[in-house]
Amino acid sequence: MKPTKNLRCILAGIAVLLALIANVSAQDRLKISSAERGAWESAAPELGQRAGIFQKHGIVLDLVYTEGDNETLQRVISGSIEVGLGIGTTEALRAYIRGQPVRIIGANVTGASNYWYVLATSPIQKVKDLVGKTIAYATNGSSSHYDALDFSKEFRLNARLVPTGGVTATFRELTANHIDVGWAAPPFGIDELEQGKIRVIARANDVPKIRGETLIVLSTNAVTLEKRKEVLGRFMQAYRETIDWMYSDPAALRHYAEFARVSESFAQRLRDEFFTKSMLSPDQVTGLKVTMKESKIKLSRRQVSELIQIPPPRHNDSKGSSSWKSWFSH
Repeated sequence: MKPTKNLRCILAGIAVLLALIANVSAQDRLKISSAERGAWESAAPELGQRAGIFQKHGIVLDLVYTEGDNETLQRVISGSIEVGLGIGTTEALRAYIRGQPVRIIGANVTGASNYWYVLATSPIQKVKDLVGKTIAYATNGSSSHYDALDFSKEFRLNARLVPTGGVTATFRELTANHIDVGWAAPPFGIDELEQGKIRVIARANDVPKIRGETLIVLSTNAVTLEKRKEVLGRFMQAYRETIDWMYSDPAALRHYAEFARVSESFAQRLRDEFFTKSMLSPDQVTGLKVTMKESKIKLSRRQVSELIQIPPPRHNDSKGSSSWKSWFSH
C-alpha cells in the first residue's frame, strides 16, 4: 500500500507541475527596461511581478536595467525592449520629431521630487527667509537649474542661484558654509533627514508649474504597439493596479525595502514625503504645452495623438470595458 501511496503523490506532484508549466507558457512575455534599478518611481514592474499582479493579467515581465534613460530610449527605438520606463518626456518628443518609432503609453512621473534643504543649525526656517540667500542647483541648463529659476520666480525670492554640481558635492558646499541652501533629489538626503542633520525648506512641487508637468514617461516602439496593443493594454492595467497596491498595502514597502536594499522606514519616508500617489498616475501626460515650449518643439494635434496613446483603464462596468476594447481594436 505504501509504494502505491507514494506513486500517487508523485503523480499528483507531476500533474501540479505540468499545470504550472502550462500556465506560465500561456502567459504573454514583455521585455521591460528601466534606467534606475531600485528607484521607487520606476519600481512598479518589479514589485507588481513579485506580488503576482502582472501574472493575474496574463503577463510575465523580463526586466532589464540600463545605464541611463538615453540607453533605455535607444532600446525602445530599436525594438530590443518593448516598454521603457524612466524616459524623459522631452527626449521622447525629440525622438518622435526626428522620425523615430517612439510612442508614449503612460506617464511615469508627473511633478518633481527635488527639494531644497538647509543644515539643522541654519536660522532659515521658511521660504520667506530665502530672500537674498544663495540657493544651489546642479549645472546650467539642468532640470534643477530650471526648477530653481521657477521656484525663485514663483516666490519672488530675489535669491542668488549657484551651480554646485551633484547632490554629494552640493552637500559638501553646504556643510562648508559656501551656500545657504542645498538642492537634492531622493533618495539622497533621507538618511540625513532621519538623523536630524538637515531640514527640508521647500519642494519643487510647491511650484504649480513644476507640479503639473509630466517629466518622465513610459514608452514603446510603434511596431510593438501595432502588433501587441492588447497585451500592452493589459500591461498598463496591471501597472495601474500595482501603483494602487504600492500605496495601500504594507507588504509593498517590505518588497521594496528588500528590492532596493533599504530599511522599511527609509522606504516609507521616500514614498510618503517625496512621491505622492498622484505623481505616479500613468493615465495622463500633462503640461505638454510647457514642455514643448521650453524644448522648442512643435507638434500638431494629429502628431500628439499619434505619439501619445495611453490605453484607458479597464473597469468591470460595460462602459469601461467597451472603451478598453475600442482602444486595442484600432
